[in-house]
Amino acid sequence: MQEDLLAWLALMRLPGIGPATINPLLRKGFSVEELLRAPPAPLPEKTRRILREPDWKQAEQDLRWLEQEHHHFLPLTSPRYPSRLAELADAPTGLFVHGDLDALDSPQIAMVGSRNPSRGGNQTAEDFARHFARSGITVTSGLAMGIDTASHRGALAGSGTSIAVMATGLDRVYPASNRDLAHEIAAHGALVSEFPPGTSPRRGHFPRRNRIISGLSLGVLVVEAALRSGSLITARLAGEQGREVFAIPGSIHNPLARGCHHLIRQGAKLVETASDVLEELAPRLQPYLLEPRETGTEGTSDFTGQSDHEYQELMDAMGHDPVSTDTLVERTGFAPETVSSMLLLLEMEGRVSSEPGGLFVLIRT
Repeated sequence: MQEDLLAWLALMRLPGIGPATINPLLRKGFSVEELLRAPPAPLPEKTRRILREPDWKQAEQDLRWLEQEHHHFLPLTSPRYPSRLAELADAPTGLFVHGDLDALDSPQIAMVGSRNPSRGGNQTAEDFARHFARSGITVTSGLAMGIDTASHRGALAGSGTSIAVMATGLDRVYPASNRDLAHEIAAHGALVSEFPPGTSPRRGHFPRRNRIISGLSLGVLVVEAALRSGSLITARLAGEQGREVFAIPGSIHNPLARGCHHLIRQGAKLVETASDVLEELAPRLQPYLLEPRETGTEGTSDFTGQSDHEYQELMDAMGHDPVSTDTLVERTGFAPETVSSMLLLLEMEGRVSSEPGGLFVLIRT
């Protein structure tokens, strides 16, 4: 096992050898040891020479990084490699992870946007992320300044899970001002990178990071973005990967709304509330969030763990008028995250609808 892991780490360090070269061979059944010991003939001679000359000393240093608590490496062939990401032809050959591996296969919404957002954009990102987190959805972003930072903070404030995909090695936080935030994310989710420890930020790393952000997620939400923005690259990659793309509209006088308006003209879904996103993703969320009931089981319900009686109590508390989550928390005494999760399920079942302003109304039949 140790020798196999060392071989993978050596492979990840090889210059100019990426997923386009390695993934097809792995999917044909070649082992990493075979690729390093006897690279197959169809590969160009230069590539075969690089494969035969790995830096074993550097791989041993990476192995020492992995010996630290909650540090992991997931090769593409691992059963724990995130399933949505594995579907991509250009999936990372391996992932370095600091944190909870289970978070990688959780239902995720990616949130991206400007590094210099407006105050309103920052608040919107934080509010949306908090709502997603309280609904049991992981918020994934890129740890950049601005919308990324607000999205991570919102998810953590909602007592939820967040994933930060990094364009550096996991021992190099960029920007450095987000170092404390990165530690908090690792404790309540995961830091992820395809780059080995010690890798510094480089311009070409960020588009590669963006494909992982979208690839891990069920959909990508763009909060604020200029017309020339890395966020639009993430949105384009999401569309190519078959993910849903959402955009929040803004003032026609705000240059940071132009990227979102462009995406909407290109077919992205216009959203005004977090519930709009959850409603659109409901068919994709159900396999992750809903557990089938066992025949003959009384008084049990769904993924929230709440009983039928408690669902009835929540619906009774809604009354006849649109009501906020905070009001329902006050009326029922349930935890905010419990109310949000229950409302999500009721919305999926068509028993509750969401209204502008984050309000909910009971559908009476």
